[in-house]
Amino acid sequence: MFLALRDLWFARGRFALVGSVIGLVALMATLLSGLANGLVDDGISGLRRLPMTHLAFQEGANSTFSRSTLTSESLAEWDGVDGAEASPIGVSFFNARLSDGTTIDMALLGVRTESFLVPPGPARDSLDGEPGLILSDRFKEEGLKVGDEVTVVGIDKTLPILGFTFSGSYGHVDIAFTTLATWQQLRFGDNADDRFSAIALLSDGDIDLDVLAGSSLEIDSKEIAYRGSPGFSGETQTMSLIRTFLLVISALIVGAFFTVWTVQRAGEIGLLKALGASSSYAVRDALGQMAIVLVLATLLGAALAVALGQLVGDSVPFRLEPVSIATSSGLLILFGILGCLIAVRRIASVDPIVALRSRV
Repeated sequence: MFLALRDLWFARGRFALVGSVIGLVALMATLLSGLANGLVDDGISGLRRLPMTHLAFQEGANSTFSRSTLTSESLAEWDGVDGAEASPIGVSFFNARLSDGTTIDMALLGVRTESFLVPPGPARDSLDGEPGLILSDRFKEEGLKVGDEVTVVGIDKTLPILGFTFSGSYGHVDIAFTTLATWQQLRFGDNADDRFSAIALLSDGDIDLDVLAGSSLEIDSKEIAYRGSPGFSGETQTMSLIRTFLLVISALIVGAFFTVWTVQRAGEIGLLKALGASSSYAVRDALGQMAIVLVLATLLGAALAVALGQLVGDSVPFRLEPVSIATSSGLLILFGILGCLIAVRRIASVDPIVALRSRV
């Protein structure tokens, strides 16, 4: 590593330049990870917080609530089953008009008052009374408060706000709770026939849900059901594709830089070999040099992204996690090393006699 460190100091301007580029790529990759996590959380945070392990949909619904309609007959399969609790749930998107004429969007969840899905505390107590809505805390930013009335657009039914709870969002729309009977009236009018969207299951893991449900229901774990959230699959695939392009670009940049640097150092490498250094020594020396630049630049870029992430407000869905930061940084270093392998091949193929002759 002695020669590698001397080269880093001697050509510090060049290495600072390529390090800046790698750091910018690390900055963008980390920020994209935060945006991707934020988009995912904004799309399924409400579903993630529900205390359940699985969801049962109508066959062919592909984890999408709007494509699934079940009845009490489907729910009857789970009555008395040891190791699992079952609760019907209705999920629909509604617009509601406030008293001043403005409208809000909400992902309305209809649940039974005794269900394990009802948030504990004041929310559960409020649903035991008159029909109304339990809104996500974020609706407080609209100036709403307990006792206000909102009119659900379409059916034009006015409901009071019974309380607030930290319930998250679904499909980038803040969640609201109401009783299953109220949801059925809003969704189906007078023709509800005890219909709902899906069955939420809370399993202790000791039963085979797929075998028990048979072929009449489509059973998904809660994590798999995330894909049914509007835009979830497209958003995650798009962000993953962008991050992949960033990694490939980084590998090309690093590979091109070290290839040119190796060509310029051909004389020094030839001198090392003429003095008895093996090709493996020269390769290790070069890889160490590359690793130092990659690691330092990536860490600095990731640290800057974390600092910038603290300045992002609630207006943009953004959430950085240690795992995502480590994954993005690790992949960036890995792809950079892969790009450097092109230069390593040239180091191993340098002929000492030819290299020395070119310096005479």
